[in-house]
Amino acid sequence: MTEDISYKDRFNPGDVISCALKGHEDYGSPSVYVLKVPSVSVSPSAEIMEGSSVTLTCSSDADPAANYTWNKNQTLVNKQQQLVFRSIQASDSGNYSCTAENQLGKRTSENTFINVEYAPKLPSLSVNPYAEIMEGSSVTLTCSSDANPAANYTWYKENQALIKGPERIYRFTSIRSEDRGIYYCKAENKHGQISSTSLLLDVQYAPKLSSVSVSPSVEIMEGSSVNLTCSSDANPAANYTWYKGNEDSPIASGQTFTITGVRAEHSGNYYCEAQNTRGRHKSTLYLTVSAGLNDI
Repeated sequence: MTEDISYKDRFNPGDVISCALKGHEDYGSPSVYVLKVPSVSVSPSAEIMEGSSVTLTCSSDADPAANYTWNKNQTLVNKQQQLVFRSIQASDSGNYSCTAENQLGKRTSENTFINVEYAPKLPSLSVNPYAEIMEGSSVTLTCSSDANPAANYTWYKENQALIKGPERIYRFTSIRSEDRGIYYCKAENKHGQISSTSLLLDVQYAPKLSSVSVSPSVEIMEGSSVNLTCSSDANPAANYTWYKGNEDSPIASGQTFTITGVRAEHSGNYYCEAQNTRGRHKSTLYLTVSAGLNDI
């Protein structure tokens, strides 16, 4: 190529170079050659589980021997031929490449993707809207868990499975009072499973199904005592106000209204009004007082 003491040129893979004294070409120096593209091997070569030991080895046919550097996502991480993880973590996932370099140049391997798999982490459970939930409104529950491979989710209400699949979201398009209860989700992949903490879904609604009962339920005689009790399905719990006939002014408050020493003029329509922050509902009862024996 040249008869100079030094030789400089652009070398290509496969080029082998040696030198000799002029006139003694049969006694040439040991040859050198351009670096070949490094190869990367991973041990173990099967699935990589979080917490396991993993070794990446870079190899390149080079003379003189090569020096090696490792990059993760194009950032320098190591300057050894082997990159060793004693306990690999999920954050170690990424694209790795190695560069081999000697006096004749340097070559970089193709990217090797390291995919660290792990069981689902503790799921977080959220509800939207976060504020008070009114009956008839749209409500969304969301379950989120960090997992590789991605988790499947199972939704539960009071320990009863509702639905299972890849969907992280459980929706109520128009939530009902009977949907009130304790909900949680379970995240699962081939490496394990874990359940979220529980969430109380508190559905609020105005009083309904109100009723008034009387005790004793048999014939009410003058001079006796009688209890009128008002009941209503409501959330939050209802407050109760009692009225008689068409009067606008309440005669009592509380779930039970007691009349002692009943007289004939106590006969008539009674109604209670159940009320909470979501609305009100009225129920009516006609009370009949019978004359005592001394009046017959």
